[in-house]
Amino acid sequence: MAFGLMFMDYNLLSPPTFVGLNNFRRLAIDPLFTRTLGNTLRFFVFITPIHCILALILAYVVSQVRNSRLRSLYRGIIFFPTVVTTASVAIVWTFMFATDTGFVNFFIRSLGGSNVPWMTHSTMIYVTIALFSAWKFIGTTFLFYFVGLQNIPSSYHEAAMIDGAGRLQTFFRITLPLLTPTVFFVFVTNMIGVFQIFEEPFFIAGGNTHAMSFALHIYQNAFNNIRFGYASLLAIIMFLIIMVVTAVQFWGQRKWVNYDYE
Repeated sequence: MAFGLMFMDYNLLSPPTFVGLNNFRRLAIDPLFTRTLGNTLRFFVFITPIHCILALILAYVVSQVRNSRLRSLYRGIIFFPTVVTTASVAIVWTFMFATDTGFVNFFIRSLGGSNVPWMTHSTMIYVTIALFSAWKFIGTTFLFYFVGLQNIPSSYHEAAMIDGAGRLQTFFRITLPLLTPTVFFVFVTNMIGVFQIFEEPFFIAGGNTHAMSFALHIYQNAFNNIRFGYASLLAIIMFLIIMVVTAVQFWGQRKWVNYDYE
């Protein structure tokens, strides 16, 4: 339907009318197209490394805990934020990071610092959203890594210990290479999720165009401006970008992902 609607003018109130390449012409003069696409790439740069690296560190540390009850407690604490409603948490987050009244800046002022424009500065807004995304969604990535670590045969680590390998050597030469299928899965799913990021900029950034994502631009054209034809064209562009980037990742994973434990 989207492939058909991108050649139509459709406002939900009247039947779609064929307009040819008019939506493509609108795309060429839309200043928010390149801006929101660039913003989404910035979200990718800020958020993806935090999710992929920090979640791996947390999963590895928790997997080393010997006490099973304590390990389950840590796992539950890290995963818990993912089950909380994103909208409600995002609203609380805006109060926490408010420039003048938020308690984060109150704590900074109490230490002798000055207010940080967490949600108004063109760069700090990405930091704020990245921190929120890490707290809210890193539990899912953590769980993938944790399960992947549990599936690595212990015989490899035992052999490394017999050969005198230290903990860091074992991690980088044994654990991480055997975890590459999970790393690849986590990276691809996080990449797709970041390209579709919507809730964080919608609730936290509001109307700030410095942090408007591509998905939010699609939403505004479809449901605020009632331009479903143009929104469909933008959605197809997002689909093609994600498809191409994912295909490149699947092509490149043959050079670094290890699927053979034997």
